[in-house]
Order: sequence, then C-alpha cells, then structure tokens
Amino acid sequence: MKPSLLHRREALALLLAAPAAARAQLRTAEESENNPRWQQQREALFGRRPIAEDESLIALQAPVRAEDAAVVPLGVRMGFAQGERGLSVRRLVLVIDNNPSPLAAQVEYGPASGRADFETRVRIDEYGFVRAVAELSDGRLVMSKRFVKASGGCSAPPGKDAEAARAALGRMRLAVQEDAPPGQPLRAQLMVSHPNDSGLVMDQVTRMYTKAQFVRHITLAYAGAPLLQAEVDFSLSENPHLRFWLKAEPRGGELVARVDDTEGRHFEQKLQLSA
Repeated sequence: MKPSLLHRREALALLLAAPAAARAQLRTAEESENNPRWQQQREALFGRRPIAEDESLIALQAPVRAEDAAVVPLGVRMGFAQGERGLSVRRLVLVIDNNPSPLAAQVEYGPASGRADFETRVRIDEYGFVRAVAELSDGRLVMSKRFVKASGGCSAPPGKDAEAARAALGRMRLAVQEDAPPGQPLRAQLMVSHPNDSGLVMDQVTRMYTKAQFVRHITLAYAGAPLLQAEVDFSLSENPHLRFWLKAEPRGGELVARVDDTEGRHFEQKLQLSA
C-alpha cells in the first residue's frame, strides 16, 4: 500500500524540523562529488584541473565513526618517499566538506621532507567526507576520501578549563624517532599547547561565545633547509598535533618549529639532532 500524500508531507515536516545533527545522520556517501561546499573548495584551490582517486599513490586513514568529534585522528599515507622514482609531493590539502571552515590544512613541502605522510587530529562538525588531495611534482592531482560519522566537533567545549589553557599556551614539544634504519626518513612530531578556539563554543556561565583564536601558520626546517609550511585552521583540534617525516642528514642538524596564531603570537622550539 502506497503512503498517502498526507503521510509523505508529515514525514517531510518531521525531517525539516529535525536538528542539523539528526539530519546529518541521514546523509550517506552518495553526496560525494555533488557537495556544493566541496565544489567551491575545489574550484578555489585547483580550478578545473582533473583530480584522480588512486589509493596506490595516496591513502587517507580515518575512523568510520569517531569516538570524539572534537578529536578525530587522521593520517595520510603516500605510496612513495619524497624523490622516489623521481616523484614528490609539492602540496597536500586537507578538506572537511561540512565544517564551518572546510579547508583544514594546506601543507607545502621543502627539500628537507623525507615523506609527505602526515598525521593530525581534527574537529568534524557534521557527517560528511574528509578529503586529502596531493599535488605531485609531475603536475598531477590525486585524492583519497573517507566518509566520517561525527558531529558537533567545532562547537564542543574545550578539554581544559580556561585558566589551565592560558597557563600552558604556546608550550611546544618536538620529538624525533631514534631507531630508523640508516638512510630512511625519520618520523617526527610536533605538539603545541593552544586552545585553538573556533569561536563557536558558548560559555555556559556567561552565555557568550568564546573568542576565536587558533594556530594559523606552522613552519618546520631541518639542517637549515625548509621542511614544510602549513596554513591551518580551527578545524585542527585543541592542542594541535602534527606527525611528519624528515630526510636524515649524516651530520645531523637542528630541527626548528615556528608557530603563529591569529592573535599575532609567535612561538618557537628547537631540537638538535645528532649524527
């Protein structure tokens, strides 16, 4: 028996009355390339250049359903090291389709980069696609995407109270893998203490929204050579964390991290690596 027109109208009214988070749960992977927000980002970043999906060249790792929408781990794995087979990654772009600010990170790689693999933690505001797009040295664009079920990450309250966050603001930690095989890229990570406020969180006492203030630029250099430059947004989680790979130097060298936020604050950390 077919549903009546009245029943269909009632169902539509209930759907439209549902909150955004509930409607987001109805979305499926079918909205892939038709998402207007992705199309807007694609046009702004890449124009009309073709983008191929090739998991042998780039693979995005992300949970199907996030345990915490404010802290979603993401990893990008490239199918080659920088310079291998004469191929390298010039730029890596991370887009979260349905976030208030979809462009989460744009990373440009320098000669000190060993691999363009990249790991971080992000906020996801609605069910939808997360995309990693790499621009290769031969001019090709390749993409990997994953549909992630998470909502409310950009307006979730911070994990620390405001006073503790202010006390730790700007503290940085660099760490580098010590047991890599000779000649192989070294895995390293950067951790920055910063609230990375989105400006979308309401203070439950004052009923006012917290001020947006977040890490905007990250620059890494090793042994005097550029490693990577990243332009990031509040889509990165509180206390931004990056994992990256650097090219080992026989004589060692100094790893330098510089971070700037939207308030004009500048933070720097250095780590001397031995031969």
